[in-house]
Amino acid sequence: MISGSVHAQDVQGTHVSIELNALEPVDDACRISFLIQNGHDIDIEQAVYEAVLFDKQGRVERLTLFDFGALPSARPRVRQFLVPGLACASLGRLLINGVETCSGVDVPDGACSDNLDMRSRTDVEVLG
Repeated sequence: MISGSVHAQDVQGTHVSIELNALEPVDDACRISFLIQNGHDIDIEQAVYEAVLFDKQGRVERLTLFDFGALPSARPRVRQFLVPGLACASLGRLLINGVETCSGVDVPDGACSDNLDMRSRTDVEVLG
């Protein structure tokens, strides 16, 4: 198991890092957990990403928005999303298709998209 401080060192830099950390079946839904970190020296007040979920055959299962909320500078955050009607076992890939919202005081253009660092601790491939 990797400690938070070790992982935080791995993602430092002027970019946002998103790690698909876990998938958990919950009733008729899939709980998707992300570890996200803002490597900028300013806080991001709201970060919303457009995501495309693909099944194991490579077909688009759905397009959705993930609102990661506020991302304080250099502090890791865990965000969870419950996706109804999705079987975790059927998920093959997750694509961050773009940034819907990236706002905050003095947040530069591209702060949420430039050099986006994508990782996965699951069997699901993550693209960005």
